[in-house]
Amino acid sequence: VERLDGVTRERFLRDIYPRRKPVVLTGLELGTCTTKWTIDYLSQVEGSKEVKIHVSAVPQMDFLSKNFVYRTLPFDVFVRRAAEVKHKEYFLTEDEKYYLRSVGEDVRKDIADIRKQFPVLAEDVHIPEYFEKEQFFSSVFRISSAGLQLWTHYDVMDNFLIQVTGKKRVVLYSPRDAPYLYLSGTKSEVLDVDNPDLEKYPLFVKAKRYQCVLEAGDVLFIPALWFHNVISEEFGVALNVFWKHLPAESYDKTDTYGNKDPMAASRAIQILDRALKTLEELPEEYRDFYARRMVLRIQEKAYRNDYG
Repeated sequence: VERLDGVTRERFLRDIYPRRKPVVLTGLELGTCTTKWTIDYLSQVEGSKEVKIHVSAVPQMDFLSKNFVYRTLPFDVFVRRAAEVKHKEYFLTEDEKYYLRSVGEDVRKDIADIRKQFPVLAEDVHIPEYFEKEQFFSSVFRISSAGLQLWTHYDVMDNFLIQVTGKKRVVLYSPRDAPYLYLSGTKSEVLDVDNPDLEKYPLFVKAKRYQCVLEAGDVLFIPALWFHNVISEEFGVALNVFWKHLPAESYDKTDTYGNKDPMAASRAIQILDRALKTLEELPEEYRDFYARRMVLRIQEKAYRNDYG
């Protein structure tokens, strides 16, 4: 993934954004958070307010098999535990991993916004405003233990992953490589992208891998629909900012996480499911023939072949 230093809003919108590829932006003005956000400062500023966290006995978290538990801790206790390698106090094991993804007050209705959930910390951050204010969707505060790996997934909105402290490795795949990623909804079944089980996932070798390492102060632009797998190489604090780059009415109103398919896509999938159900009225030989014809029509109508 390309790294570009000191990119202005104008240059981003003119040269980088239209290409729809991930890029690491360095040297941006992010505010005092990059120097202030030590473990002591974080613990002291937000104190003992309760936060809901993921706790996992293994480093690779899997959203599909749910190999983690949700627990609640006071924020200051959580931060100190997430920064430790071995724990004196723990829920599952002494080397368990912690992950906070901030959520709104009412998880089902409220969208994550650092200004509402962590107002004091929000004052330390200067979010690069490379989009219009009304396009803003959410700002998600994240803290991860060292060694934690998140499942590969895509989001339906563009986003900036702002690495405030610590170091992350991010592996990305183009939306075009969806057929090789063994998807279940927005998530890939292939957890270990470094050592995939190729007997179970033989097509995965065809997916072209993009990779970058985010140091403190780096900002990764992840275009909508690009798959990403995030590995925290150190204890770190990050902030994701999502914004709507399609017209506002394209998005599902009930989407609080930025990962529900656009309304038209959901409708198209429902129609396709109905079409496939209708084909079941035919004998297998016919079903196979007409399904292949449908695939060809989708390819002719919808596939692009003009980008890498």
